[in-house]
Amino acid sequence: VLAWGLLAWMALDMSGPLARLVMPATASWTLAAGLAVWTMWAVMMAAMMLPSALPMVSAFAEVSARSGEPARSRAFVTAYLLVWSLFSTLAAILQWALQAAGWTNPMIESTSAPFSAALLLIAGVYQFSPLKRLCLSRCRTPMGFLLGEWRPGVGGAWRMGLRHGLSCLGCCWALMALLFVGGAMNLAWVAALALLVAVEKLLPRGEGLARWLGLLLIAAGGLKLAAVL
Repeated sequence: VLAWGLLAWMALDMSGPLARLVMPATASWTLAAGLAVWTMWAVMMAAMMLPSALPMVSAFAEVSARSGEPARSRAFVTAYLLVWSLFSTLAAILQWALQAAGWTNPMIESTSAPFSAALLLIAGVYQFSPLKRLCLSRCRTPMGFLLGEWRPGVGGAWRMGLRHGLSCLGCCWALMALLFVGGAMNLAWVAALALLVAVEKLLPRGEGLARWLGLLLIAAGGLKLAAVL
C-alpha cells in the first residue's frame, strides 16, 4: 500500500521535486537523480510484485509462526525484495542508456516504434518458453515450493527468499520490460502490468491465461512492426 501510494504521488504530481528527479530531462543525470530513479524502480517492483507473492509469503509466515520463528518471514521477504532491487539497478541503467540513445522520453516511455515492437515480441515469445513455464509453476504452487526448498533457520529463510525471488524474476522479467513501452510513470500502465502478473500467478488455469497473453503480445508487436515497415 505504501509503495502504490508513493507511485501515485509521483504520477499525479509531475511538477513536484521528486517526480522531476525521477524524470531527468536529459541523460546528464546528477547523483541525486540516479538515486531517485533507482528508488522509483525499487518501489515500483515492490508495488507490482508483492501482491502476486502474497500466497507464498502467507504460507511461509504461517509455517514459520508454527515453528516459533517469526523472524524467518522478515528474512524471506527482504531477500525476495533484494532480487527485485537488483533488477531495479539494471532497469535504472537501461533507462539511462535508452534516454541517452533517444529511445525513451522523460516519462520513461519508448519513442522508438521498432524498440516497442521488439519488446512486445520478446515478451510474447517468452510466455511460451520452458523457463517461463517452470518459473510460473513454482510461483503458482506455494506449498510445493516450501516442501521442495525448505531450509532451517533465518539463514535458510534468506536463501529461500532469494530462490523464490529468482523464480519470480524468471517468470516476469519480460513483462516488466514492457514498462518501457507504455511508460514507467504511466500509473495505469503500471497497474495493468501488475494485474496481468497477478492473473497468471493467482487465478485458476493461470498457465493457459499466460499463453493467451503471449499471443496477444505477439499480435501487438507484429502490428507495431507492420506499422513501421
